[in-house]
Amino acid sequence: MNNFETILNWADNLMFNETRKNLSEVQKEILKGIWEGKTYGEIAKELYCSESKVKEKAAKLLKKLCKDLGSDLNKSNFRYKAEKKYCVSQDYKSNSGHFLLQVDNFNIGGQLIQSVEGEKASLPYSPKSPQNKNKSPIINLKDAPKLTCNSHRTSEISTLKKWILESNIQFITIYGLSGIGKSNLACQLIEHVQTEFDYIFWKSLNNYPHLSTIKTELKKFFSQSQTKLLSTIIDYFRAYRCLVILDDVENIFQSGELAGKYLLDYKNYGNFFKQIASLSHQSCVIIISWEKSIEIARLETENYPIRTLHLKGLEKEEATKILKTKKLKDEEKWSELITIYQGNPTCLNVIAATIREYFSGRVSQFLAEIEEIYLGDFQQTLEYHFERFNPSEKKVTYWLCNQNKPINICQIPNNNELSKSEFLQVIESLCRRSLVEKKELDNKYVFEINPVFKQYILTKNK
Repeated sequence: MNNFETILNWADNLMFNETRKNLSEVQKEILKGIWEGKTYGEIAKELYCSESKVKEKAAKLLKKLCKDLGSDLNKSNFRYKAEKKYCVSQDYKSNSGHFLLQVDNFNIGGQLIQSVEGEKASLPYSPKSPQNKNKSPIINLKDAPKLTCNSHRTSEISTLKKWILESNIQFITIYGLSGIGKSNLACQLIEHVQTEFDYIFWKSLNNYPHLSTIKTELKKFFSQSQTKLLSTIIDYFRAYRCLVILDDVENIFQSGELAGKYLLDYKNYGNFFKQIASLSHQSCVIIISWEKSIEIARLETENYPIRTLHLKGLEKEEATKILKTKKLKDEEKWSELITIYQGNPTCLNVIAATIREYFSGRVSQFLAEIEEIYLGDFQQTLEYHFERFNPSEKKVTYWLCNQNKPINICQIPNNNELSKSEFLQVIESLCRRSLVEKKELDNKYVFEINPVFKQYILTKNK
């Protein structure tokens, strides 16, 4: 018996116990479509009915099934929850170290699965089950950076933990300016969640690895402690609780194009990421990047278990700790310094070093004598960002730098070659680069260029 037939039999029995009626053929087809990750539109075409009708029937069906799979059951997590409750990987060992008793085998996507006598079969890991914590996960962090500061982003860590451990989010993007602390945050996160995973793997894309290379490395890493090799990465993601972090993802995006567009030979990464987000499994992939990809932005609108964290500067309390370690003076002026540099930890470290060396550590003297935002060595970092712009982004950026207040999206520049549609695309791209910020003003969204980046542009054009 294959896995879907098993789940279908369970659903049919549950429905009969509830209503004294078996599943109808339409209900079975809807359940099969949900299981296979199809959209309601695709299911509707196969059934020759309207999408709204399929949605209505699916909602009623899932409402019945949630009594056994949990009140938070929905289309995107149905397969995960069903597999978690009724299937177990062949190679999984119980907490005592012995293999679970095999009674009946069946396949999930080519992966051998077995039911277990004497207890409900489940995937080897249940995020909310304390007894399943792994005290000795297999970890490879050779590509992970060394922690450069001890700032604790309590709020961000809490958000990420909730996404991963409670909401079962399968794909997370952390993006933001260089030096803002994205990799630091991910390193800190590992300390908080490592006992919840069987495998943790960190890979930098600095040397432009092809997707085939990444997949080969992952399979080799996952299989080192297993006697049976699985066919695909998704099979491992289903059989074990894996956390994979891909850093420096901006390297596989095109320079000179709008933000988040893959290099020609790296487009298959987009398909791989979509697969991770859309297929049922119990693992999580985190990508870290300067830019947010266009495909991820689209997937967010399709109700997949994915989230995006736009990382901004440190809160003043945490940023103050950086200045304290640098032993700067005039503590009453620290808040002003933090505001100017938007709590960017790398930027604050650079500026603090300058203040110590050339202003005897006196923040008040630095602020009094420097009439504009001083960038120091951080200017080179901003140069790397600017070099990735396409011509339209550069034009709009120059125009934004000459505006004295945030702009309305309808304020297209005069004498500009861009249409309204093209202008909007450029603004969206600059937002994906974290260099233009969206704010709400008088119940309307306005857009403003990052002040530190603005100073870089103004200095560059002098």
